[in-house]
Amino acid sequence: MSRTVAGPDGRPRCGWCGTIPEFFPYHDREWGFPVADDRRLFEKICLESFQAGLSWRTILAKRENFRAAFAGFDHDRVAAFDASDVERLLADPGIVRHRGKIEAVINNAARARDLIRDEGSIAAHFWSFEPDPEELPPPQTETTSAASIALSKDLKRRGWKFVGPTTMHALMQAMGLINDHVEDCVTRAEVEAARRGFRRPIR
Repeated sequence: MSRTVAGPDGRPRCGWCGTIPEFFPYHDREWGFPVADDRRLFEKICLESFQAGLSWRTILAKRENFRAAFAGFDHDRVAAFDASDVERLLADPGIVRHRGKIEAVINNAARARDLIRDEGSIAAHFWSFEPDPEELPPPQTETTSAASIALSKDLKRRGWKFVGPTTMHALMQAMGLINDHVEDCVTRAEVEAARRGFRRPIR
C-alpha cells in the first residue's frame, strides 16, 4: 500500500484511507487526535476487541449499532449486564455476534470501574503509558510497541480481556497517545498541534 493517497481535496492522507471513502472522515476528524474521555476510551477498547479477526471497515460501519447495543458504552451500565443481555446481544444482527467478545466487554466494564477506583480515571492510567515521541519508530512501521506491550500486560494483570499488544497499539494510534500519521499526511500536523495543546490527565 502506498504511504499516502489523495483525499477528496487532493491533498495526501495516510494510505489506508484509500480502501473505502468512509475512512477519510474518520481519519481526518478522529484518528490520532488525543482523547481524555473515559467513555470514548472504553468504547475504543471494546470496538478494537470486536475487530480481532475482522476489518476496521466492518466495525466502523456498525459503530452506531454497537453504541445502541452497549448503552453508549457507559461502563457502569454495561457492568450490570447479565446472561439475558448476552443472549439479547447474540441475537442482534447489527453487531458482531461473538459470545466471547460480548462477554469480554461486560467483564471489561467491571474492570473499568475497578481501574477508576484505583487510578482515578481510565484516561489518567492509559496516558501514563504514553511513549516518548523521540523513541518511536517511523509511523505505521510497527503493529506493537514497548508501550502497548506494557499497557497490555498491566490490563491483563487487572483482569481485562481481549487487550493484547496489537489491540493496545491500535488504541494508542487512534486515541492520540502517539501520532502515527505518516510524514506526508496533511493530518499529521493537525494531530501534532492537538497533542501539543492537550492537557494530559493525571492521577
